[in-house]
Amino acid sequence: MSQPPGPYDGPPSPYGQPQQPYGYPQQPPAYPQPGPYGQPQPGYGQPAGYPPFPQQAGYPGGYGQAGPLPGMPPLASWGARVGATLLDGLMFFLVPSGLIIAGYTRYSVKLADRWDDCDRVGIPHDACPTPKAGGGVVAMILIGALLSLIVALYLCYREGKTGQTPGKRIVGIRLLREYDGSTLGFGLAFGRRLLHIIDGIPCYLGYLWPLWDDKNQTFTDKIVHTVVIKDPQ
Repeated sequence: MSQPPGPYDGPPSPYGQPQQPYGYPQQPPAYPQPGPYGQPQPGYGQPAGYPPFPQQAGYPGGYGQAGPLPGMPPLASWGARVGATLLDGLMFFLVPSGLIIAGYTRYSVKLADRWDDCDRVGIPHDACPTPKAGGGVVAMILIGALLSLIVALYLCYREGKTGQTPGKRIVGIRLLREYDGSTLGFGLAFGRRLLHIIDGIPCYLGYLWPLWDDKNQTFTDKIVHTVVIKDPQ
């Protein structure tokens, strides 16, 4: 004989399942089981069923040997670096160097003429009066030196901001920091250019060092921790 429902009994389940009486602990709600390792669940702010957020873009693949960092393009060859330097020299230093050379050449001609005059009268060269350089000679040398400084600062600015001088852009290479792949900034790019003096001692060995170095670095690159890579663009 069935008992009448008590005052605290819940209503019968519509599907025939027994219902826990009021006051008894309810069944905890079921939570989704975590997916297998490596399969991320939808994160905060990303509804389920939508494609995942795009990952940070890296350098495109297909370059063969990897660079110093994962995803970094391969290192630039020694020939490409030399080609970029020659192009920068032809584009930016030809005129300033020409002015400086012309100024010194003009003064050398004056000095040779003065020595000839001293030889005719029997005065030795060490006692021969030195000719004055003249305003034109001084102007050519000073203008050439000033233009060289302006060009060097411009190249440091471009290299520090973008990793490329015009010559590097033409041959398709870029200068970056070795540890994080970022650009150098003007200060480090300027200091690196000054430190190239070390690459010339002795016998320009530092400039040749990338030929057999694992990271294709000069002595200066090792000091400031920079690498030159192939530009993926």
